[in-house]
Amino acid sequence: MGEAIFGFLAFVSYAIPLTSATVFLNPLHASFPDLPAKYAVAISSSGVCGALHIADPPNACSALQFGVRSNETEETRLALIIRGGCAFEEKVRNAQNAGFRAVIVYDDRNKGNLVYMMINPGNITVHAVFVSKATGEILNKYAQKEKGECCIFSSHYESAWTVLTISLISFTVICAIVVLVFYTPRRLLYSQTMYLRSQSVDTETVEALPCFTFGSAHPRDCHTNETCAICLEDYKDGEILKVLPCRHEFHSSCVNSWLSKSGTFCPVCKHDLGTKSVYSEVNKGV
Repeated sequence: MGEAIFGFLAFVSYAIPLTSATVFLNPLHASFPDLPAKYAVAISSSGVCGALHIADPPNACSALQFGVRSNETEETRLALIIRGGCAFEEKVRNAQNAGFRAVIVYDDRNKGNLVYMMINPGNITVHAVFVSKATGEILNKYAQKEKGECCIFSSHYESAWTVLTISLISFTVICAIVVLVFYTPRRLLYSQTMYLRSQSVDTETVEALPCFTFGSAHPRDCHTNETCAICLEDYKDGEILKVLPCRHEFHSSCVNSWLSKSGTFCPVCKHDLGTKSVYSEVNKGV
């Protein structure tokens, strides 16, 4: 069970992105919501800033122009790419091969919901995020290829919500384990007990139980009550009562029905008539 729990928590941490980000454009001093690419390089607490370049070609489905070359300045550059034409991963890899440090892919559909870009983490060394079409058009319009004009910062708000989500899932798993460990065995024990109690007493044993005629004027020493605990009716003179080995008496018809249909135990003290010792106690009489 421990290995299964560990595997589940590992899956949760793998399936849920641990970091998110916010795109910030300096010329406008505005920030834009986005979703980070799953399994791309996470945004550090300091973020990444650089010159924003519109990809050439715009969809980055083939080799890109610009980017940093080994014999040029080490200026950080971010690629702005439109969605469509090829997979997200191909866009990111083409930008990475061209020397860009980060990728911003924007939607090509109006009012489209943001989705997580799925990327194979193998050999991916750049940051990647996905923004809406409106955001992409603003970035496209104001991109000036100036140093530090565009930044991608880690979103502590999103990270906090992610941690809270993982904590809630972990708490739910722990509660489920507690229920399984403590509730299930008791439930099984209860079911087994009820099963045993549901077994009827054989007719021979029931008929062998001692009986007497109730009389209010001459009460017997064995009386334990003036009311039948099965039907909750007071005993009347002349009624036949039957006595169980535990010395509790009931209407003969009531206890016969009880022992043949409802269980093998006394309705008052739960003494079990299904044990072998009952036969000897019955034979002794009252």
